[in-house]
Amino acid sequence: MSIQKEIIKVHPSDNVSVALINLKAGQVINFENQEIKVLFNVKAKHKIALETFKNGDHIIMYGVLVGKASAIIEKGAVLTTENVKHQSQKVIGRTDTFQWQAPNIEKWKDSTFMGYHREDGQVGTENVWLFFPLVFCENRNVEALKEIFEKELLKKKENPHQMLLRSLVNGGEATQVDEKSVDVFDNIDVKFITHPGGCGGIRQDSESLAKLLAGYVNNPNVAGATVLSLGCQNLQINIFEKALKTINPNLKKPVLIYEQQQMGTVDEMLSTIIKESFEAIKKANNITRKPAPLSKLKIGLECGGSDGFSGISANPTLGAVSDILAALNGTAILAEFPELCGVEQEVVNRCVNDEDGEKFLELMKAYEKSVVDAGSGFDMNPSPGNIKDGLITDAMKSAGAAKKGGTSPVQAVLDYGEYIHKPGLNLLCTPGNDVESTTAMVGSGANIVLFTTGLGTPTGNPIAPVIKVSSNTELKEKMPDIIDIETGAVIRGEKTIDEMAEEMLAFIIKVASGEIQTKAKLLNQNDFIPWRRGVSL
Repeated sequence: MSIQKEIIKVHPSDNVSVALINLKAGQVINFENQEIKVLFNVKAKHKIALETFKNGDHIIMYGVLVGKASAIIEKGAVLTTENVKHQSQKVIGRTDTFQWQAPNIEKWKDSTFMGYHREDGQVGTENVWLFFPLVFCENRNVEALKEIFEKELLKKKENPHQMLLRSLVNGGEATQVDEKSVDVFDNIDVKFITHPGGCGGIRQDSESLAKLLAGYVNNPNVAGATVLSLGCQNLQINIFEKALKTINPNLKKPVLIYEQQQMGTVDEMLSTIIKESFEAIKKANNITRKPAPLSKLKIGLECGGSDGFSGISANPTLGAVSDILAALNGTAILAEFPELCGVEQEVVNRCVNDEDGEKFLELMKAYEKSVVDAGSGFDMNPSPGNIKDGLITDAMKSAGAAKKGGTSPVQAVLDYGEYIHKPGLNLLCTPGNDVESTTAMVGSGANIVLFTTGLGTPTGNPIAPVIKVSSNTELKEKMPDIIDIETGAVIRGEKTIDEMAEEMLAFIIKVASGEIQTKAKLLNQNDFIPWRRGVSL
């Protein structure tokens, strides 16, 4: 059995360490042939100075600049927002050649998952018929269709919370109910999206939304779609169709589009939609799962509600999975551009093409400028929850978040709404906001999402399974209804990152094959928030 360490230094050049357990003031730690006396009580996940810092000295973690001392910090003292300020390395362009040592994939090269094969060669991990509006004016009609289809296609039992409230109203005791449901169809899910866009904003927002919705239709998890339009909105049907054709000129999926202002009454429109959509859904139900190589997996990499352990357990595990997929010619998507602030140099050096490196820096500069112009900055990114659990600067948070992308070459850099076409690691410009980022990665083709969290978040997606990965065991025990898999064994020294990654990839294959339903799906967590290109961190 391994012995729990007190602290860890993530990179050999770091001058701070991470507390792996709660430490008491006066405690002496033997670390790297020196004694470190802990000066204050330190909670697990927080950072301890390995040397004395003068005001202005650089703070190094993960081997990169993550801040500067704003006061004297004695060796053995804890780093806080009171004595450390955000600072990151300035980047101009490529500074070094990049060579990658790919992981051994002998164990996985012949592995398969059971997926839904599409005519364009993509393979879905789900088979979804998707309803959505082009404009918020149609949200009510989509909600009406949702109620109608879910009641008949998914014979739902009453919500146990509804039963609880009813019993309280009636003065009786709460009763347990069977939460299981019975699907009418075996091989198709019917999902519904609503949103606040499509009109009323700037035209660019509508065009951006058109790309996102087109990406959802083209996503391999979608069998077909029913689209509702009002008629007079900014996001016209032809704009949506153009976006769809740009992504996939030879799209073979059925896409049913209805324009209310051309169809008469709501009753007439809904009756037509129900009849025609039901027939299309019946046909889509005939599609069944078949074996597919792991190269057909397109995995989005997300983090939210991060803590001080995320960057040393959960995120590096995702990075190892990402590297295995890249070596197998599969795809991984790293997004959340505000959370790449501070690691731009490494990202640029890893870009296969200089053009992509330049595109990445241009996107980062434009994004940061829009944030600064609004009176904020990337240094405002860490949330109160992040700070409370040890992520005290944006660069510190970013350096840990970037670990999700592993070490493989960056094959392509995409702006928001662009679709993935190259296997390997892709960068996608999105906010760090959990739902906006997850929404965008699925719109760019992700057929599954790995989502790390240290504090707990219930985020899901309408069409792609979201696997929730906790950075610590305590969270898994506290919120078992949200967390799918946990990486606390890495913190305790019981498993290596590579061992954890192999366990995670085996779990991913089961989810992709429909053998395991994610906790987000069981909770019916269908989050969808488009990014308006204003300020969103």
